[in-house]
Amino acid sequence: MKQPLHVLHILDHSLPLHSGYTFRTLAILRQQRALGWRTTHLTSAKQGDAAAQEVDGWHFLRTPPLRAWWTALPVLGQLGVVIGLYRRLLQVAATTKPHILHAHSPALNALAALRVGRKLGIPVVYEIRAFWEDAAVDHGTSRAGGLRYRISRALESHVLRRADAVTTICEGLRTDIVARGIAAAKVTVIPNSVDSVLFPQARPPDGVLARSLGLGGGPVLGFLGSFYAYEGLALLIGAMPRMLAVLPGLQLLLVGGGPQDLALRALVAKLGLQGKVIFSGRVAHDKVADYYGLTDILVYPRLPMRLTELVTPLKPLEAMAQGLLVVASDVGGHRELVQHGKTGILFKAGDAEALAEQVIQLVRQADTWPLLRRQARAYVESERNWAASVARYGPIYQRLTAQAS
Repeated sequence: MKQPLHVLHILDHSLPLHSGYTFRTLAILRQQRALGWRTTHLTSAKQGDAAAQEVDGWHFLRTPPLRAWWTALPVLGQLGVVIGLYRRLLQVAATTKPHILHAHSPALNALAALRVGRKLGIPVVYEIRAFWEDAAVDHGTSRAGGLRYRISRALESHVLRRADAVTTICEGLRTDIVARGIAAAKVTVIPNSVDSVLFPQARPPDGVLARSLGLGGGPVLGFLGSFYAYEGLALLIGAMPRMLAVLPGLQLLLVGGGPQDLALRALVAKLGLQGKVIFSGRVAHDKVADYYGLTDILVYPRLPMRLTELVTPLKPLEAMAQGLLVVASDVGGHRELVQHGKTGILFKAGDAEALAEQVIQLVRQADTWPLLRRQARAYVESERNWAASVARYGPIYQRLTAQAS
């Protein structure tokens, strides 16, 4: 009897941590299991030092941090992550005997996987979810064009050339990868998608929850996610006075938290928007649908920069899957998801006036809402479902295993 395909996934982090990264990982694993494939999951030392962990029915193998004095040094610490992961991965792969090593961003994971793959004769797939050098710039931990940035970019290009196959999450990233000299045929887009079972039609507003947050009867704008500078939430708050001048009952509900939390609260106080901009704080994942249900329009005001132009976010898809209205900036990542006037509304990125005008116009045209909602959900159901996305791994894995046999 032929053995089922066995894929060993090498990850930066996983549950119980919650992030877009972990949610994509879980969606991939669920669907690969549904296809009858066997999956094993190993995280790098960034996750923690337990040998293994069972979380929500998923078994994750862990990598203990390398115990050496030099790992406390800046660059050498990253080298320690690679060495520790290589040793742990070699042990796991030799024991479990996978057909494919599937390393997910960042490049450190791919370095370890490539070394193990060459040693054991196992093909390596490298999946880029974002260029981490760009993410470091946008998080303020690195400078664009600086030494760290250039080293990270060179490392990324190095593993792209050596991997047997490359996957990525959107056309923006694929275009950049090919521009580095990587053969177009080697790069496959496995887009972010949504499980419509996990995100059914938005439920009616919970009146008790709405009152506890201080929400009234006016239209409610919403944002659910992490408060990073590139998300453009300061721009959204700055546009509120213009919108309130025309729509005095309008409120903005911000659900989540992150590095910009205190600065955004200070901006609200400075503009005198208390009661109009409401912070819920972070909420449990199983309660997110209740907060989506309180909103009329979800706003995603990402600022124009390299990361947002190249990478497609997951949150707008979650909103569209629930048949919710979406207003988003016209950065490249959003243009891959939202068709203006059909599945949502786009506005000029970085322009608070344009944001305000589009929201005001949409609120005034409530008769268009049912069609926009239906078309948004239909788009997700037909083109952005996980079954269709994850099926794209099949031909890649089959080709590599055939070549390796």
